[in-house]
Amino acid sequence: MRLTGVGAVVLAGLAGCAPPAPPLIGAPVPARALPIATLAAGRQRLLFHWEYRDREVSVNGDGSARIAPPDSARIDFVGSGSLGSGHALLLGDTVVAPGKDLVRRYLPPAPLVWAGLGRLAVPPARDTVVRVEGDTMRADIGVLGEATGHTPVWRVIFVGTRLVGAMRLNSGHIQERVFRRDDGSMEFESLAERRTLRLTRVRSESVAEFEPDVWRR
Repeated sequence: MRLTGVGAVVLAGLAGCAPPAPPLIGAPVPARALPIATLAAGRQRLLFHWEYRDREVSVNGDGSARIAPPDSARIDFVGSGSLGSGHALLLGDTVVAPGKDLVRRYLPPAPLVWAGLGRLAVPPARDTVVRVEGDTMRADIGVLGEATGHTPVWRVIFVGTRLVGAMRLNSGHIQERVFRRDDGSMEFESLAERRTLRLTRVRSESVAEFEPDVWRR
């Protein structure tokens, strides 16, 4: 199908807002070599400072993330001044933000939130391309094949066995991405929509149990 007129202009504009993904580099290896990234054993609480920016607002505050392996987390945001607060539940591949549209606005898709917390949780795909350069491994997950004209859907980056980054791609362009740093901080960015969420001054503590109402929807 060929697009003309307004449709072609809209797609060209979207592609122009998001940069093209660089080609994978390094030596090819089997897909089974991709590390298995899961949450650390035991319940944890992360405390952090957050900053959110988009084309309309710039806000910040303090927050926490309560993490229960294998696939549950609650993220709380408390805004500075009189901005109020909100929270989101991350249950498997679902993000639930009760009554707080702004909290949902802050957060990227569930696979990128999980990647920020160190868990690889992108949708499964048969077609995966993996390349290694030194201690860095990059993989495109969801490649449908050159014959169809489709491009990778997810790109993940490991240093050693540590998941340090993930991207959502569309038509060869980076739509959203997350990077994890050695100090525990992380940055989520939507390049197409010009939204950024940074979590800094991250501190981690082990917790025996969470209150039962933590997971209440």
